[in-house]
Amino acid sequence: MDIAFQDQLVGNHCWGCSPTNESGLHIKSFWSGDESVCTWNPGGHHSAAVPHILNGGIIASIIDCHCICTAIANAYRHEGRPIGSEPAIWYATASLHVSYRSPTPTDGPVTLRARVTEMTAKRTNLTCSLFSGEEERVTAELVAVQVPIEWLASR
Repeated sequence: MDIAFQDQLVGNHCWGCSPTNESGLHIKSFWSGDESVCTWNPGGHHSAAVPHILNGGIIASIIDCHCICTAIANAYRHEGRPIGSEPAIWYATASLHVSYRSPTPTDGPVTLRARVTEMTAKRTNLTCSLFSGEEERVTAELVAVQVPIEWLASR
């Protein structure tokens, strides 16, 4: 059985993707070939101004977390190492551009599909689509930058 990227990251306290953040969204991302996939079930409390439409900020958050975890998993894959092995690899979002094509309903799961489009030593570019059923509702482009392990230290 595959283990989600997020469940392999030591020290991940993110609201969107940490498995240990009690009030978080708890997204789970997995490889499907060269694409990463995440299926997430919104609740009614994730709605926008109307209860049947998913909030745009929640959409941006799950895309951000899915893409960052994909960048991290891709870097480990590129080095031929298990996710979470030492030395740790971490990325942060440098930019996120989200295009909302149509409202996303809250009455069922959404699926995120991300792909790495370019990778350099310190930067990974990704594209991501959010689907509700078979319909693509949102597209996004994210630039992830590698951060030093000291970035995780508490201050």
